[in-house]
Amino acid sequence: MPVTAASAAEALMARGMDPAEFKDKQMLYHRVVELHATLRGGPPEFAWWVPGRLEVFGKHTDYAGGRTLVCAAPRGFAVVASRRDDGVVQVADAWRGDHMSLRLSDSAVPQAGWRHYVDVTIRRLARNFPGAELSADIVIASDLPPAAGMSSSSALIIAVAVALVRAGALQKHRAWIQNIRSGLDAAGYYACIENGRRFAALEGDGGVGTQGGSEDHTAIIEARPGSVSAFAFVPPRAVGGAPVPDTWRFVIAPSGVAARKTGEARAPYNRLASGIARLLEVWNRESPMPAVSLAAALRSGPAAIDRMRQLAATAATDDLPAAWLRDRLEHFIREDARIEKALAAFASADEAAIGALAADSQRDAEILLANQVPATSSLAAQARQLGAIAGCSFGAGFGGAVWALARTPDAEAFARRWHPNAFVMSPGPGVTEVSSR
Repeated sequence: MPVTAASAAEALMARGMDPAEFKDKQMLYHRVVELHATLRGGPPEFAWWVPGRLEVFGKHTDYAGGRTLVCAAPRGFAVVASRRDDGVVQVADAWRGDHMSLRLSDSAVPQAGWRHYVDVTIRRLARNFPGAELSADIVIASDLPPAAGMSSSSALIIAVAVALVRAGALQKHRAWIQNIRSGLDAAGYYACIENGRRFAALEGDGGVGTQGGSEDHTAIIEARPGSVSAFAFVPPRAVGGAPVPDTWRFVIAPSGVAARKTGEARAPYNRLASGIARLLEVWNRESPMPAVSLAAALRSGPAAIDRMRQLAATAATDDLPAAWLRDRLEHFIREDARIEKALAAFASADEAAIGALAADSQRDAEILLANQVPATSSLAAQARQLGAIAGCSFGAGFGGAVWALARTPDAEAFARRWHPNAFVMSPGPGVTEVSSR
């Protein structure tokens, strides 16, 4: 059967998407299917759903080997694709009304905006999987709020990647079989497309210019509908999950300040990762037992945390002063420790516990991480003032959005009171192929 807007939306509901989203998702798939028909004269071969992600707790912990608590948002990318045989990849954005075309045999030309992410993704796949037929027409459309901290850039990379993996049969390629054996591996690899690092034997490059970890990609691929999921990193692994109580609903409010990891925001974003790298560098220089991550170093013995606090002073550089490094370390220790407590709070529907954890996380982000802007701090405070169970900013920081937990009967009314663009959500499925064939 051909892929249609209705069949894709119905398949998505069957995989755990909130039925209240059916009409909106059918409209989103209608856009991509219609544009594909204009480009190719018929229905697409394949279709997927690629969600954004909500980070509940775990601000800037993943690349340090820490833990995060995440879920997949019910907003994301509708993706359709069909194979070509001429060495061209064409990506069209049905929402923006924009497109790009890339012939892999041509020399790379610098790209900007969303095209940069697409270009980096296509060329990395081509280098890592030589001989594969990476040629396709891909059409996307997203209902994610732009630059709202819900991982729209990571979702875009994954959207293009999963389409090319399928079109080029990369899962049968020897390099894929040898290096990517699970969903967690795929998430880690897609994160390396973004940050430019090597993955196993698959060579890296410059990426898109940001130094993040794989939390976003792991949530997008591995999250489960109706639940929050906990992961630890370096290496990535699942460490638990809990259903979101039926009596609670997430409400998301964009701050209006774009959460960007490029341009002027790139330096402060990357500085947070550089601080972790510097602490680990000094630890490994001084320790007889080197660690693979900051988290591993801190778990290496009963005196490890105190020792790391002492080393923070000796790790200082002109760009990373001792006081800033101590704050960066303390933030990691506190935020990482919240994951286990938050899982227990969701499992037992403990309103007081989740409220306290969110308030502490927000305060630490403002004071220790220093990645908040007035709009996110204000929204989190307003959520609590308006009666939310909990409220906290999330994502890379320096803008973005805030989540709140509201009691289900009041969730829609709370959203209207809180922010004109706030929306109620239940966690949806991760990356899902919704082709009917």
